[in-house]
Amino acid sequence: MKRRVAREIALQSLYQIQMNEATPLEAAKIAIHEAENDNEAQLDVAGEKIEPAYIHELVEGTYSNKVRIDELLEEYLKGWQMDRLSRIDREVLRLAAYEMLYRDDVPPKVVVNEAIDLAKHYGTDESGKFVNGVLGKMIKEVDELKGKVTPS
Repeated sequence: MKRRVAREIALQSLYQIQMNEATPLEAAKIAIHEAENDNEAQLDVAGEKIEPAYIHELVEGTYSNKVRIDELLEEYLKGWQMDRLSRIDREVLRLAAYEMLYRDDVPPKVVVNEAIDLAKHYGTDESGKFVNGVLGKMIKEVDELKGKVTPS
Protein backbone atom coordinates (compact mmCIF):
# COMPACT_ATOMS: atom_id res chain seq x y z
CA MET A 1 0.00 0.00 0.00
CA LYS A 2 1.20 3.44 -0.72
CA ARG A 3 2.07 5.21 2.49
CA ARG A 4 0.34 8.33 1.23
CA VAL A 5 -3.02 6.56 1.55
CA ALA A 6 -2.05 5.26 5.00
CA ARG A 7 -1.17 8.79 6.13
CA GLU A 8 -4.45 10.11 4.82
CA ILE A 9 -6.41 7.45 6.71
CA ALA A 10 -4.29 8.05 9.82
CA LEU A 11 -5.01 11.79 9.61
CA GLN A 12 -8.73 11.10 9.33
CA SER A 13 -8.47 8.82 12.36
CA LEU A 14 -6.63 11.42 14.44
CA TYR A 15 -9.22 14.03 13.49
CA GLN A 16 -11.99 11.65 14.53
CA ILE A 17 -10.32 11.04 17.90
CA GLN A 18 -10.31 14.78 18.47
CA MET A 19 -13.89 15.35 17.34
CA ASN A 20 -15.63 12.28 18.78
CA GLU A 21 -13.35 11.24 21.63
CA ALA A 22 -12.91 7.83 20.01
CA THR A 23 -10.06 5.54 20.96
CA PRO A 24 -7.21 5.27 18.44
CA LEU A 25 -8.26 1.73 17.55
CA GLU A 26 -11.93 2.67 17.06
CA ALA A 27 -11.07 5.74 14.99
CA ALA A 28 -8.67 3.81 12.76
CA LYS A 29 -11.18 1.02 12.18
CA ILE A 30 -13.87 3.51 11.18
CA ALA A 31 -11.54 5.46 8.86
CA ILE A 32 -10.27 2.25 7.22
CA HIS A 33 -13.82 1.00 6.74
CA GLU A 34 -14.87 4.32 5.16
CA ALA A 35 -11.82 4.29 2.88
CA GLU A 36 -12.51 0.74 1.75
CA ASN A 37 -16.03 1.77 0.79
CA ASP A 38 -14.96 4.98 -0.94
CA ASN A 39 -15.02 4.48 -4.71
CA GLU A 40 -12.55 7.32 -5.20
CA ALA A 41 -9.95 5.99 -2.78
CA GLN A 42 -6.92 4.39 -4.38
CA LEU A 43 -6.73 1.52 -1.93
CA ASP A 44 -5.66 -1.19 -4.32
CA VAL A 45 -2.35 0.02 -5.71
CA ALA A 46 -0.45 -2.60 -7.69
CA GLY A 47 -2.54 -5.30 -6.06
CA GLU A 48 -1.78 -4.15 -2.53
CA LYS A 49 -4.65 -3.70 -0.11
CA ILE A 50 -4.85 -1.50 2.95
CA GLU A 51 -2.48 -2.57 5.70
CA PRO A 52 -4.41 -1.81 8.86
CA ALA A 53 -1.40 -2.58 11.08
CA TYR A 54 0.61 0.28 9.56
CA ILE A 55 -2.29 2.72 9.92
CA HIS A 56 -2.88 1.60 13.51
CA GLU A 57 0.80 2.13 14.25
CA LEU A 58 0.70 5.69 12.91
CA VAL A 59 -2.48 6.53 14.80
CA GLU A 60 -1.52 4.87 18.08
CA GLY A 61 2.05 6.18 17.94
CA THR A 62 0.96 9.74 17.26
CA TYR A 63 -1.76 9.59 19.89
CA SER A 64 0.34 7.97 22.63
CA ASN A 65 3.21 10.43 22.10
CA LYS A 66 0.97 13.49 21.67
CA VAL A 67 2.10 15.30 24.83
CA ARG A 68 5.81 15.08 23.97
CA ILE A 69 5.18 15.84 20.30
CA ASP A 70 3.16 18.93 21.25
CA GLU A 71 5.93 20.13 23.56
CA LEU A 72 8.46 19.86 20.74
CA LEU A 73 6.17 21.42 18.15
CA GLU A 74 5.46 24.41 20.37
CA GLU A 75 9.16 25.30 20.15
CA TYR A 76 8.65 25.82 16.40
CA LEU A 77 5.28 27.58 16.53
CA LYS A 78 6.50 31.13 16.78
CA GLY A 79 3.58 33.18 18.08
CA TRP A 80 1.18 30.21 18.10
CA GLN A 81 0.01 27.64 20.62
CA MET A 82 -1.10 24.13 19.72
CA ASP A 83 -4.62 24.67 21.03
CA ARG A 84 -5.02 27.72 18.78
CA LEU A 85 -4.27 25.85 15.54
CA SER A 86 -6.99 24.47 13.31
CA ARG A 87 -7.75 20.85 14.10
CA ILE A 88 -6.43 19.67 10.74
CA ASP A 89 -3.18 21.64 10.93
CA ARG A 90 -2.61 20.36 14.46
CA GLU A 91 -3.12 16.71 13.47
CA VAL A 92 -1.02 17.04 10.31
CA LEU A 93 1.84 18.47 12.36
CA ARG A 94 1.50 15.77 15.02
CA LEU A 95 1.46 12.96 12.47
CA ALA A 96 4.49 14.37 10.64
CA ALA A 97 6.40 14.94 13.87
CA TYR A 98 5.67 11.37 14.95
CA GLU A 99 7.00 9.99 11.68
CA MET A 100 10.10 12.19 11.72
CA LEU A 101 10.99 11.59 15.36
CA TYR A 102 9.84 8.07 16.16
CA ARG A 103 10.26 6.21 12.88
CA ASP A 104 13.44 5.64 10.92
CA ASP A 105 11.94 4.10 7.79
CA VAL A 106 10.84 7.33 6.10
CA PRO A 107 13.22 10.17 5.14
CA PRO A 108 12.23 13.41 6.93
CA LYS A 109 11.97 15.29 3.61
CA VAL A 110 9.37 12.79 2.40
CA VAL A 111 7.43 13.21 5.65
CA VAL A 112 7.43 17.00 5.25
CA ASN A 113 6.31 16.85 1.62
CA GLU A 114 3.51 14.43 2.48
CA ALA A 115 2.40 16.63 5.40
CA ILE A 116 2.28 19.70 3.15
CA ASP A 117 0.13 17.79 0.64
CA LEU A 118 -2.25 16.64 3.39
CA ALA A 119 -2.50 20.17 4.77
CA LYS A 120 -3.25 21.60 1.33
CA HIS A 121 -5.88 18.95 0.66
CA TYR A 122 -7.68 19.00 4.02
CA GLY A 123 -6.81 22.40 5.48
CA THR A 124 -7.29 26.02 4.55
CA ASP A 125 -5.61 27.94 1.74
CA GLU A 126 -2.77 28.82 4.13
CA SER A 127 -2.35 25.41 5.74
CA GLY A 128 0.29 24.12 3.32
CA LYS A 129 2.49 27.17 3.83
CA PHE A 130 2.02 27.06 7.59
CA VAL A 131 2.88 23.34 7.88
CA ASN A 132 5.87 23.86 5.57
CA GLY A 133 7.15 26.69 7.76
CA VAL A 134 6.87 24.76 11.01
CA LEU A 135 8.24 21.46 9.71
CA GLY A 136 10.90 23.25 7.63
CA LYS A 137 12.39 24.62 10.86
CA MET A 138 12.01 21.31 12.63
CA ILE A 139 13.68 19.22 9.93
CA LYS A 140 16.91 21.20 10.35
CA GLU A 141 17.21 19.84 13.89
CA VAL A 142 15.58 16.43 13.43
CA ASP A 143 18.63 14.41 14.48
CA GLU A 144 19.00 16.42 17.69
CA LEU A 145 15.26 16.16 18.38
CA LYS A 146 15.29 12.38 17.95
CA GLY A 147 17.65 12.27 20.92
CA LYS A 148 15.05 14.07 23.03
CA VAL A 149 12.27 11.52 22.51
CA THR A 150 11.78 8.08 23.96
CA PRO A 151 11.05 5.42 21.39
CA SER A 152 7.41 4.32 21.52
